[in-house]
Amino acid sequence: MVTLRFFASLREVLGVEDENIELPSGVLTIHQLTEWLEQRGGQWTTALRENRSIHVAVNQQIVSRQMAVADGDEVAYFPPMTGG
Repeated sequence: MVTLRFFASLREVLGVEDENIELPSGVLTIHQLTEWLEQRGGQWTTALRENRSIHVAVNQQIVSRQMAVADGDEVAYFPPMTGG
């Protein structure tokens, strides 16, 4: 089981804060997981498109999309943040 968390505008667009999923067969990286989520269509495709500057964290550490994902991981998606 993988826990997915969505923050800020992603949470608003997708209409979900978090969910638990069984890691799909053949999904080994964050890139593959993101592609699998995009296949849900509609707002999922729009919100998670590769050309958006979405950050991903696995177990509370920001990672690249080539990072491996495994059962038990928490994967968080969030838009770029600004501060000041």
